[in-house]
Amino acid sequence: MTKRISVYTGLLLLATALQSTAQNTPPPAQTPATTQKPVKGPTETLVVLGSATPVPLAESPRPVEVLPVEPLKLAAETALDVLRSDSAVFLEQRGAGGAQDDLILDGGSFEQALILLNGFRINDAQTSHHNLDLPVPMEAMSQVQVLEGAGSTLHGTDALSGVVDFLTAAPDHDSLRMRLGEGSFESNEESLLAAATRGKWSGRATADRNFSTAFMTDRDYRNEDSSAESWLGTRLGVTDLLVAGSDRAFGANDFYGPYPSWERTKSWFAGARQELGARTVAAFGYRRHADDFVLFRNDPAIYENNHLDESWQASLRRTENLPGGALLLLGLESDGDSIHSFNFSGGVTSYALGVHARNRGAGYVDLDWNPPAKRWNLSAGAREEVFSGGGRTVFSPQLAGSIRATNALKLRASGGYGFRIPTYTDLYYSDPATLGNPNLKPESTWSGNGGADWAPTNRVTVSATGFYSRQHDTIDYIRAAVVPNPYLPPSCEVDGEQAANTWCATNLNGLQFSGVEGRVTWIPSSSQTIHFGWTELFGAQNPLPGIRSEYALNYPVANLHASWRAAMKYGIAVTNEVAIAKLYQQPGNAPFNANAYPVWNATVTRDQWKLRPYLRFTNLSNTGYQQVVGVPMPPRTIMGAFVIQLGD
Repeated sequence: MTKRISVYTGLLLLATALQSTAQNTPPPAQTPATTQKPVKGPTETLVVLGSATPVPLAESPRPVEVLPVEPLKLAAETALDVLRSDSAVFLEQRGAGGAQDDLILDGGSFEQALILLNGFRINDAQTSHHNLDLPVPMEAMSQVQVLEGAGSTLHGTDALSGVVDFLTAAPDHDSLRMRLGEGSFESNEESLLAAATRGKWSGRATADRNFSTAFMTDRDYRNEDSSAESWLGTRLGVTDLLVAGSDRAFGANDFYGPYPSWERTKSWFAGARQELGARTVAAFGYRRHADDFVLFRNDPAIYENNHLDESWQASLRRTENLPGGALLLLGLESDGDSIHSFNFSGGVTSYALGVHARNRGAGYVDLDWNPPAKRWNLSAGAREEVFSGGGRTVFSPQLAGSIRATNALKLRASGGYGFRIPTYTDLYYSDPATLGNPNLKPESTWSGNGGADWAPTNRVTVSATGFYSRQHDTIDYIRAAVVPNPYLPPSCEVDGEQAANTWCATNLNGLQFSGVEGRVTWIPSSSQTIHFGWTELFGAQNPLPGIRSEYALNYPVANLHASWRAAMKYGIAVTNEVAIAKLYQQPGNAPFNANAYPVWNATVTRDQWKLRPYLRFTNLSNTGYQQVVGVPMPPRTIMGAFVIQLGD
């Protein structure tokens, strides 16, 4: 009851604030980073994750990594490549080009990280394998922000291990950019960007495509994305409108089992954000995602699934300045999703996942206290989320703070609660090798982290973080080669008998993860940057003899990333990157990447003048490795291309 009163009080305050008159006009608020026009010259990096309003990165009490996209638009194939420099992030890839990638943060499964686009939810209700089906091309993005640790207080469901937000920004000048490239395995990439500014209006249109015949049978792909976004400043505030779409078709050989499969996904997204004065922001988003899956590519009539899911989201946020340097955030959110899913096998149409829908509503309060002339700050928040179908609620608190021990050294700590509801695939999917479970419980975690950020000079920055999470009712798929097995739950039974070698959805308990993470960035000269990141994980679980986990225990026990970038004359830049990962080995199973494996990437770019060529070398070490069991990654590949740039 106390929890509900705290949230309802916050909602009442929000309603009162919205109805209040402007007797005391508040000072102008910071415009959210997603609608700010960038200015030329040095600017301070702002963080929009984990706090009530954008704050300087150096003052954030939570571990946040800000990854700029603009400097890498020649060196990266997709926006996901930008994430490789963060050792806390591990990408489970099934191929090149950005199709069917999964993201792991701090030991959580790929389903436990929330993906945002300008603050809008992108996580897919059908299956979390589509969470990184980003509809916006990399050309439209300005930066990627990564929040480590539970983020459900401000962002709701799915934010157990962290939040990743892909951000766009309004252009500040007219420009036209075209890219053309070709490479190994008949790969090809093209992109187009057109941006314009007229007074208080600015806009950008982007499109890109990449495709390849692939390095092995049934691993070809074709990815297409496009977007249009406009910003308009009025006396009321900034209006931000975004429309985007993607179309991805790819050979899915062994992606979900020993089958020569094929898949095509389409995604449409529309989002609107409106400032209502200096302190209130309203937003609405809509997403539609279609997934066509064929088990046998050469004979689709044997088994084909068509899934169509839709989701909508609406939010209203208001901030209020309080005495003593405190800032109060009040928020209301509502969202819902639905699915229509059918199977076509042998000329018979039936339900695959079926037809379902659900809705959620939430209210939350967050207080950020940063007293002037003090060396510390504190952030505390709480959220209550209500779900349709019985009125079940979830309460999600969080607490974070930092203190400046010296001008160069900041100490920080944070903790919070995260939760996730099952996807429709978790609940209802069924085939000869997989069983869903309509009785799954939502999963949750309590997590905390603490660390230090040290900047002894303007050329050296060092950070270290320790983290811990304890999970409850973790949603996973398990199977046993030999049955009966007393550890298999009832959800693994078919007609009252346990099914051998069948993945079945269930809730696991007793999972906990701890780890350490370090980052060092050194700028030995104005033309060189050296970065080193390292993360090590330690996991524990209740004993499951003779049972294998499909997702929850597929995490890297060590993940290292080192890079060196040198800027030369005439805009030429050379980058060398080496990543080394070692994956957890489940007891009693055949070795899977039993040894740590290195992957070496390099680029040479010239980001100057109208014609800007570049070379991209991927897996120069020609390492044979798998990030998903049974799915080999491409060998050494080379991409050569050039960009025509009009306007700077």
